[in-house]
Amino acid sequence: MSDLTLDKLKLISASNIINLRTTAGLTQAELGAKLNYSDKTISKWERGDAIPDAFVLTQLAEIFGVDVNYLLSEHTKWEPSEAEQPDPGPSYSYSASAIMAISVLGTVTLGLAVFITLWLMNTVEWRVFLVTALIAILVYMILDCVFKKARHLQPVLLLFVAMVFVNIYFFIPLQNPWQLFLLLIPAELLVLLSFRIRRRPHKKHSEAENKENPPSAQ
Repeated sequence: MSDLTLDKLKLISASNIINLRTTAGLTQAELGAKLNYSDKTISKWERGDAIPDAFVLTQLAEIFGVDVNYLLSEHTKWEPSEAEQPDPGPSYSYSASAIMAISVLGTVTLGLAVFITLWLMNTVEWRVFLVTALIAILVYMILDCVFKKARHLQPVLLLFVAMVFVNIYFFIPLQNPWQLFLLLIPAELLVLLSFRIRRRPHKKHSEAENKENPPSAQ
């Protein structure tokens, strides 16, 4: 018997012993006690480091109610039971809503910190909150696309466009600032119309399908 065949035989017997022992609900120590061997020896057999001798194989066959040939024959590959599989530990998931709320609140907190810093320097710049609101809306819009599959993208985008015009109104001096908001109307309409775009089948493609599948005669 070549070394390769012997190594394979060790693995086959190891798999069979593990399968039979776990099916019988025995630990390595309990099986070792029945055979007058230590659990270390049982472990050595189940690792495929050694193979029991003929006498021990006969004892194993009697204990498990099989014949010796069964112990040395290849069967369905052994897989550990659920009780023997290592515990993967608790699974964790993250709340998308909490992440979005923390991100937006963090943006607002940062804006408030900038405002207070300028205030301590004797500069009261309330327009900081306009920029903060614009950034917070942008952050929410990005996270909505990432976590919520753009569920609230349309109203948030409309609000973002409006805030852009508000920031321009308060940061850039204009002679007739009300004219700026005339541009806001078509800008908002563009956003609304862009969400109404739907992919439709090509007309020629539909006609070809009708030719291939003509309606049945009445």
